[in-house]
Amino acid sequence: MWRLRCAGYRILARNWRSPMGEIDIVARRGRILAIVEVKQRPDLMTALQAISPRQQARLARAALGFQARRRDCAGLNLRFDVITLGSGFWPRHLKDAWRPSAG
Repeated sequence: MWRLRCAGYRILARNWRSPMGEIDIVARRGRILAIVEVKQRPDLMTALQAISPRQQARLARAALGFQARRRDCAGLNLRFDVITLGSGFWPRHLKDAWRPSAG
């Protein structure tokens, strides 16, 4: 989380849960509402591969639910980010790591 704060993000929620899914971190910077998935794996590629299409869809549904409950976030642009943690590399923030599929 310190990585996001140092980059100018305001943390709105951590481990936010709803029937639609769970979001590790919800952060805002300007007009961007970043939905951040945190993955800890031994290397960067393994961390990225751990976010399946099914999980991406769940996160997209949860993000829409979060926006619906928070009027101050309703008009913001959603972006899906990943922060990877692991042995041998510093936390890495990958912005716009994926886009939800239509349909």
